[in-house]
Amino acid sequence: MTIQLNTDKNLTIHQEYEEKINTQLNEGLSRFSDLITRLEVHLSDENGSKDGLDDKRCLLEARITGKDPIAVTNLGNTYDLAITGALTKLKSALEKVAGKMKAH
Repeated sequence: MTIQLNTDKNLTIHQEYEEKINTQLNEGLSRFSDLITRLEVHLSDENGSKDGLDDKRCLLEARITGKDPIAVTNLGNTYDLAITGALTKLKSALEKVAGKMKAH
């Protein structure tokens, strides 16, 4: 599974943080690694440099072998919270896809 990390102009990712994100996603989605060919991560700050609640956004798009991509989004006060929430949503969506694939 290839992980591609994208950010908006308001965010610069340091190497250590990128490795932390990759580890979190690889561990969280290890069950589905045979399904996912590529995972795109889009991190953005919804209101730029201004402060605000739940203004950090994480969009995860999973490319699945032989299926349409699945995309989920989550907002949080920090990027870590946004990523964790989006990962939970993506796992739920992948459970459904994996269940349907086993049923056929």
